Amino acid sequence: MRRLRAWLLRCVGLFRTEQGSREFAEELEAHLQMHIEDNLRSGLDPQEARRRALMKLGGMQQTKEKYRDRSSLPLFEMLWSDIRFGARVLWKSRGFTMVAIVTLALGIGANTAIFSIVNGVLLNPLPFPQPERLVALHESKPNFDKGSISYPNFLDWQKDNHTFSSMAVARRYAFVLTGRGEAEQVNAEFVSGSFFPLLGVNPILGRTFTPAEEQGGAAPVALISEGLWQRKFSSLPNVLGQNITLDGRDFTIVGVIPASFHLRLPSFRERDIYAPIRQWNNSILMNRDAGLGFHGIGRLKPGVTLAQAQADMEQVTRNLATAFPDADKGIGASIVPLKEQITGDVRPFLLVLLAAVGFVLLLACVNVASLLLARSAGRRREFAVRTALGASRRRVVCQLLTESLLLGIISGAIGLLLAVWGTHAALKLAPMALPRADEIGLDVRVLVFTMLVSLLSGTLFGLVPAWKTSRADPQTALKEGGRGASGTHNRAQSAFVVAEIAVALVLLIGAGLMVRSLSRLANVDPGFNPRNVLNFDLSFPPSLGHATPDQTLAAIRNLDDKLNSTAGVTTVSQVWGALPMGSDDEQLFWLDGHPKPANQTGMSWAVDYIVEPDYLKVMQIALKRGRFFTPQDDEHSPLVAVVDEVFAQKYFPDQVPIGKRIVMNNSSRTLQIVGVVNHVKQWGLDLDDTQSLRAQIYIPCMQMPDDFLAMISGGTGVLVRYTGNLAPAFDAIRRTSRQMSSQQVIYGDQTMDSIIADSTAERRFAMILLGAFAAVALILASVGVYGVVAYVVGQRTQEIGIRMALGARRRDVLNLILWQGTRLALLGVAIGIAGAFALTRLMADLLYGVAATDPVTFAVLALTLTVVAMTACYLPARRATRVDPVAALRCE
Repeated sequence: MRRLRAWLLRCVGLFRTEQGSREFAEELEAHLQMHIEDNLRSGLDPQEARRRALMKLGGMQQTKEKYRDRSSLPLFEMLWSDIRFGARVLWKSRGFTMVAIVTLALGIGANTAIFSIVNGVLLNPLPFPQPERLVALHESKPNFDKGSISYPNFLDWQKDNHTFSSMAVARRYAFVLTGRGEAEQVNAEFVSGSFFPLLGVNPILGRTFTPAEEQGGAAPVALISEGLWQRKFSSLPNVLGQNITLDGRDFTIVGVIPASFHLRLPSFRERDIYAPIRQWNNSILMNRDAGLGFHGIGRLKPGVTLAQAQADMEQVTRNLATAFPDADKGIGASIVPLKEQITGDVRPFLLVLLAAVGFVLLLACVNVASLLLARSAGRRREFAVRTALGASRRRVVCQLLTESLLLGIISGAIGLLLAVWGTHAALKLAPMALPRADEIGLDVRVLVFTMLVSLLSGTLFGLVPAWKTSRADPQTALKEGGRGASGTHNRAQSAFVVAEIAVALVLLIGAGLMVRSLSRLANVDPGFNPRNVLNFDLSFPPSLGHATPDQTLAAIRNLDDKLNSTAGVTTVSQVWGALPMGSDDEQLFWLDGHPKPANQTGMSWAVDYIVEPDYLKVMQIALKRGRFFTPQDDEHSPLVAVVDEVFAQKYFPDQVPIGKRIVMNNSSRTLQIVGVVNHVKQWGLDLDDTQSLRAQIYIPCMQMPDDFLAMISGGTGVLVRYTGNLAPAFDAIRRTSRQMSSQQVIYGDQTMDSIIADSTAERRFAMILLGAFAAVALILASVGVYGVVAYVVGQRTQEIGIRMALGARRRDVLNLILWQGTRLALLGVAIGIAGAFALTRLMADLLYGVAATDPVTFAVLALTLTVVAMTACYLPARRATRVDPVAALRCE
């Protein structure tokens, strides 16, 4: 070997010019290795193969002059040389390169996809001028921290505050559009005039509302969306001043809102129609104690903090409580940053997913590092020759890191493409789970993130192999000829395997906890049977807009008769007020025989369902005591009500509630309780038990007061239980509606199953992605275990051959190899359990019905991962038992 080193140095002829020696040595070594491999493949023994390769390279001595003048290359040229050489090395090992790139691209792509979602939802500012000054406004009241604002209170807030430059409120609505083709329902928002100017949204045509148009009695005007302008008016610029017929009234179009406007709040969605609030024909709009679903937004004055605004509004609401004690006693203002209001409760889900996908990238890096470490053992002779020729340790490390960074950059580019696909797939998977979904995409921040992740990944997985290789003794490596791996390499690879198993177990346990949580939620009884129940809204013809109470009741009865006779429909109930897990409405009351409370703060609250006699049959809610409504409970009969078990237990503990009477605050009417029904989950499968307001009351719609009937004359909600498939039943319902009137429109259809599914969308989204990450982690960990054990088997071929030649049985060899891999798996599982025990506590708020340290989940998944890892160990261990001792010894 000393003679070989001296010959190589003579060929180079550059004993004191390290740069030239390194570059020539790289090319010389590459050619030497190539010729040796060719000679070995032709059947020559290693010594003869090496001799012939050296003879063939004798002609390369003339190239030494070419490198003599390059002894002091600039840094950029040195880097470019490393890149070109690294690319050649990677191209030569295409199988390894492909495996490494695919592994890393998956990890980088998954991280980029999740980061793009986190970036779009949590990090990006809202798309409005000075978004940090925007807040959401609510009324705080008993049972609700973020309750709706009464319109008179809003007007006083707007007038009396000192910290807001502007305030606005909005409320959802739906109009029936006629006169432009077939009648259709269009989604709308009633907004105050300052709404769009506050957000800095300018119409692409026309203007927003003037103060005069916000007053009662003003001529009807409307803003339309760009989409409706294109669809109904062919984008004609003369749309301004034209009329659009909504609910039988002509509204003058004054502007067109751009399609780029997006805002999602509890009370607001981008709509087709926007109208001033005072155009809402609601008799209780100006009642100070009627919230009616209004919620607000505000823009703080420059320099005003959230705390200052909250203190200011506390003073405003105290003054209102003094001026209007009946309605405003106990009413406050709740101020929340608008961005926080929009993102809601999704932040912890996204942060958990970001941490999980970071573990996936770590696994990918560890896997590639393990591959590089194994591959570096085969290149020990190459780097020994370079070191012998004068290459410094720093130079070797730089070259290896360059190769790693090339892998990282290529993987990052492919991962970016995968991230585009993955982001679209994630958004389609659970669109209801993500606010600001329309703002999610690849921007500069995401591109910078991908670049940094790619570079850091390349450095991370290349650092350990480079450091280990650079420490190798060149003399020992030249003597061994690259045959064996050092104990240091084996220890490093073993550490990688332990880390992979530990990280994979943490992800598996996290996904397992989410699966168990959703399983528990799926088994929660909502209090009703959602299967084969359809909910939709139906708008009556505009001719009913000014109907008398008797005409409205007749229309309700006629609709019941028609729908009940429709094919596929078994039972029908019209509904107002609350819908389980869909919408809420509340009634204030006090118990008959008790003095009327001085104000609303002292009154009792209940969720109210205004329904028809067949409601229990449609929803299949159990009747616990007494009776439910009958057709005889109409406008001419004594007023009755039905309550749920929570109501009965709370207000009539240890008593029979049948026959008890309650007085309704909104009408001072006294209702007699005639029945008790099962409690239904109003606030969600997981949240209902935690709410302060759970008592429920049912009121027959035929007994509602005249002002209520006037308010619902424009339309109704309908619940239908159907048989067979939904599509034919719904088609039949639509035909029935069209036969009744061509101007009667059905909209907002949704099955109760889908309503329940939407309530768990965030958890389901997190579970699916965590499950996918855990599956990838399991595969990577299994491959890592298999690769290390297979590599060890290859390196210990001579040892195995000697053992078997000395009489070792195949079972002994199998146990030897299997135990080596299994103990790594067991160590990784032990570390993973400890890590999961600490980290899964961060998921406690995301779980339902299962503890973050659930022993069953921990035990089952730890055992599963151990079995998988042992299977991965068994395959190469079994191959080791088939080693031919004679062939193994001859090879060495």
